[in-house]
Amino acid sequence: MTIFIYAVLIFLVIRFSVTVFNFLSNPKLPRVLKHYQDKVSILIPARDEAENILHLLESIKDQDYTNYEVIVLDDDSSDNTFDLVNSFCQRNDKFKIFKGKQLPAGWLGKNYACQQLSELASGKYFLFVDADESIKRGLINSLINRMEIGSLALISIFTNQIMETLGERLTVPLMHFILLNLLPLRLVKLSKNPAFAAASGQCMFFKANNYIDNQWHEKVKEQVVEDVEIMKLVKQEKFNAEALLANGLIYCRMYKNLGESLNGFGKNLLAGFGNNILILLFYQLLVIIGPAVLILNFNVSLLVLPITLIVLSRIMISYLSGQNVLVNLILHPFQMLFFLIISFISIKKHLFKTSTWKGRKIKTI
Repeated sequence: MTIFIYAVLIFLVIRFSVTVFNFLSNPKLPRVLKHYQDKVSILIPARDEAENILHLLESIKDQDYTNYEVIVLDDDSSDNTFDLVNSFCQRNDKFKIFKGKQLPAGWLGKNYACQQLSELASGKYFLFVDADESIKRGLINSLINRMEIGSLALISIFTNQIMETLGERLTVPLMHFILLNLLPLRLVKLSKNPAFAAASGQCMFFKANNYIDNQWHEKVKEQVVEDVEIMKLVKQEKFNAEALLANGLIYCRMYKNLGESLNGFGKNLLAGFGNNILILLFYQLLVIIGPAVLILNFNVSLLVLPITLIVLSRIMISYLSGQNVLVNLILHPFQMLFFLIISFISIKKHLFKTSTWKGRKIKTI
């Protein structure tokens, strides 16, 4: 037991050190005043997004960049996504919608939709965003500026998350918690090692000629966490890339309730750990089970350090991700419980090959 307690404490200190590094280095997308004129293709894969997509399109229309095209690909929606977007496009000539082709064998739906969108685009830059997002003034200029000064092939942005229900607040903050607790985000750019790879498919900004030359989505066509796999490939090919926090420039409401959150995170959590069940369980042992054991021992001398580090970590991560500090502190034990639940859901989906998303079965590799 003593060895286990020391292992838990050491891992907690390491994670806290990573969080401090992220907090001090402040890896947010810098806002700029400079305005660019290059054409940007904003590319949106959409499947059954009638409830969300008009909000995104309106936010694009209201932003401050002028030389852009918006292309929506309707990926065999069963709702009226196509009709809603088509009506919007008829009133706004920079917006277009196309019906996607039938999904071929060996592809996941979103990856194939993004591949088709790239073939329709004509901009100098490709900005892939999801239909449940909204962008703010300054995003595109800030992305271009960052890409040009860093000679980057790819920038990925972890969006600010909108959470309105208790179920969302119990689950969605886990995404930033895991990211900023495990990976020094600045190393995505500073290190050439592909192991330091992080990305969010909610916002992927490519230099178009690099994307066309490499066909990134085709290379990861069967990958559930295609965003991270693309980032790894970009780095393996010795191109410069960066992952940053949104800094209030792009928002997303990923899920609307607890059920959606459990299903959504359950589909790809294990894939984020390389589909290695042992690694995920070991991580849970040190992050959740270990601190719980310390607390249940009621040993004050053992509790002061972990509680202090956990509280400070949550404060820093909440600040960086633009989330409510007090809510995350209060809900932390319950978020950890749901993290454990999501882990077992993800393992079950993987073992029994039951992962689905928007009516399609997802093949786990």
